[in-house]
Amino acid sequence: MIELPAIVAALASPHATGGVLVTLVSTEGSSYRRPGARLLIGPSGYRIGSISGGCLEEDVLARSRKVQATGIAEAVVYDTTSENDLVWGVGLGCHGVVRVLLEKVSPRVAWAQALAENLRRRRPTDLTVVHGIDPVEKWGTRLAAPGDCTDPERLFADRIEPPPALTILGAGDDAQPLARLAKELGWHVTVGDPRAALATAQRFPHADHIITAPADELAAAINVDRRTLVAVMTHHYVHDVPLLRALLPQPLAYLGLLGPRKRAEKILGDLAAGGLTITPEMRDRLHAPIGLDLGADAPEQVALAMLAEMQAVLGGRDGRPLREREGPIHE
Repeated sequence: MIELPAIVAALASPHATGGVLVTLVSTEGSSYRRPGARLLIGPSGYRIGSISGGCLEEDVLARSRKVQATGIAEAVVYDTTSENDLVWGVGLGCHGVVRVLLEKVSPRVAWAQALAENLRRRRPTDLTVVHGIDPVEKWGTRLAAPGDCTDPERLFADRIEPPPALTILGAGDDAQPLARLAKELGWHVTVGDPRAALATAQRFPHADHIITAPADELAAAINVDRRTLVAVMTHHYVHDVPLLRALLPQPLAYLGLLGPRKRAEKILGDLAAGGLTITPEMRDRLHAPIGLDLGADAPEQVALAMLAEMQAVLGGRDGRPLREREGPIHE
């Protein structure tokens, strides 16, 4: 979930103050967010994350004050399945049932520190949220243990994967909104370019990592895993060719090349003539031209089209309008 790294950073930092952690542990029917969504409410009232589109937060905030004061966890069920949906007096019309757990968390709690370290190393973490049957004093979040079961009436098992890692190869002006928007999605962002004057922290303050190296060395600096996305946008043919030569064989989650289709085909042709075997899998993996067809023109719009396609690939979707989807929005 997008908010979890920020929540973990707040809980695991040397200056952490703790607070009340709200976890969405189960849903039935329609809901704005899925199990695993979290909201941290600090002692001073600051909030990180959300468990709904804003319709439940006011009630949760009121309940959190009691949990903060007593230290006793509370499980709450919100039922909006009524046709009139007048339970909360606002006519939500969500037609779903969500169960949340409110728990008081201490500063630098052990599971948050372990999760922070795993996120830093890009390793998954298994958490268990106990929210029923057991005595109330045992309710709460912990690192998963081998004996934990997956009874939804008692436990919520949550595997926390590291956020997607986007590497932007090319530090031109059009890469700036891409880095900024990707960071707002909670992704880990790396910017690389052979030109040291462009790949700077001043130009990319939102980037987690900046690399300056010759084009044939940039690809080698990328840590590839199944959630790694790469956008090649140097605007220079002489840079794009060695980058594609190194990246096409890599098992990336996503590889995109900025520029027209004709240019991409020329690069592939030159790579093949140079001895690289272009397999069907490589062609399927390469998104060129990059992005969804949104009618984008300005750099910010192009960045949106690129990120929309990347998100669709990560989610295993084809980017079609939701009104054309016959099944449920969420699996």
